[in-house]
Amino acid sequence: MLELRQRFTAHALAIVVAIGCIAPLAVAAQKAPRAPGDAPKVIPISEARTLSVGAPVTVEGSITVASGLFKSGTSDAGFAMQDGSGGFYVRMTENLGLRIGQQVRVSGLLADSFGQLVLDPIEARNVKVRGRGMKVRAEAVSTGRIGEATEGRLVQVTGTITKPVGNDLPYGYRVFINDGSGEVQVFVYASTHIDVSGLQPGQRIVVKGFSAQYSDHYEVIPRSQSDIRPSR
Repeated sequence: MLELRQRFTAHALAIVVAIGCIAPLAVAAQKAPRAPGDAPKVIPISEARTLSVGAPVTVEGSITVASGLFKSGTSDAGFAMQDGSGGFYVRMTENLGLRIGQQVRVSGLLADSFGQLVLDPIEARNVKVRGRGMKVRAEAVSTGRIGEATEGRLVQVTGTITKPVGNDLPYGYRVFINDGSGEVQVFVYASTHIDVSGLQPGQRIVVKGFSAQYSDHYEVIPRSQSDIRPSR
């Protein structure tokens, strides 16, 4: 009996020693930094836009719409970004103070916002500023071509105002222009503080802005007063 008790004691002691050795290793493993190979893979925005709503993605690009600028229409403090392949509107509850031209890397989930595909990073820590980005030039597009193919991008349209400016406050104002290829809505968010009082039917104007979708229609959203000017 004594021999059996001694064997049991020795076995129990071995287990305790083993656990004592394993536990610190487990803690060390939990505290170990993520290996470079485990970092999220950055993919082109055009590729991300082919994935389904709810898919997790990581993309990188230049800011084309400063954070919080479209708040009156989006009810959030988000921003827009674009790389060489496409663009996204990124929803944010917190205004991160991002400016046009900054380079950012964003990890989040694809989401649908009234028909528009957007990126939802969920938390501010999923948005990383990475210095100065590439200069994004607005792509000249005919009014009739504003649609799914241009959604998320910075575009420029030129056309004649077809009807009086529509008051859609507190969200903004509706301006419709047509270059002969089809009418498109220019939506001016109140939060941009753009003055539309001088716009009248028959005027030919150039509009630079973010190509977006709201419900069943597409639109161009200017960012500042200089984004709307008379056409020469």
